[in-house]
Amino acid sequence: MESDHIEHRQREITRLCIQCALLLLQHGAESMLVEQLSSRLGVALGVENVESSISANAVVLSTIHRGHCVTSTRKNIDRGINMHVVTEVQRIVILAEHRLLDIEQVQKRLDNIKPLRYPRWLMVVMVGLSCACFCRLAGGNLDTVTTTFFASALAMYARQVLTSIQMNPLINFFATAFVATTASGWLVNWLDISKAPIAMASCVLLLVPGFPLINAVADMFKGHINTGIARWTMASLLTLSTCIGVVVAMAVWGFRSWL
Repeated sequence: MESDHIEHRQREITRLCIQCALLLLQHGAESMLVEQLSSRLGVALGVENVESSISANAVVLSTIHRGHCVTSTRKNIDRGINMHVVTEVQRIVILAEHRLLDIEQVQKRLDNIKPLRYPRWLMVVMVGLSCACFCRLAGGNLDTVTTTFFASALAMYARQVLTSIQMNPLINFFATAFVATTASGWLVNWLDISKAPIAMASCVLLLVPGFPLINAVADMFKGHINTGIARWTMASLLTLSTCIGVVVAMAVWGFRSWL
């Protein structure tokens, strides 16, 4: 009976560890952080060791306790970058390490984690302001900054709509870049702005995949070569989709502001 209880407890801890790892990986945490937090959670809950193998599409995790090994595998589905989820998982692990949470409480807290989503209108306004600030830093005047704000805000709204219908990210980035370039190009022609290239370049800065690129480099530096290459490849494809969207918009509407 005791051995059955220990085995059942180990299986529960294994499920919690891989759930922790999956939540982190799905929401943009780097691979080393995923590996460390899942291992710390398992040790805090009572197993001797936790070993994991992380790839772009799956997580394989094993717990070892009293010579008995339990292994579990989960498929990874990207759910977008959300540091609120990563922070909440970190907080749960720390509480477990301080013996403030048991297995049932950890399970309940992990199940109750909900990604923090800001209101759409706030995201649209803040992205528009950020791109407008980049435009100003690049030397844009008031007309250029205003054009960048409206074009990037419209592009962000289009991106949110495409995301809500679960559009493929590559198509999403292509369409968003097309909308941003189209809006900025028409505003530049209508207002007869002299610094058109600054406006047209600044309005697509919301599509720069900075976080995936940073994670890719961090993964490769810390030994997770395969995951780092996968993330770098995806970030490069997103950048390529953005470039294609810009070029197609310029070709369709006959914009020559960048030439």
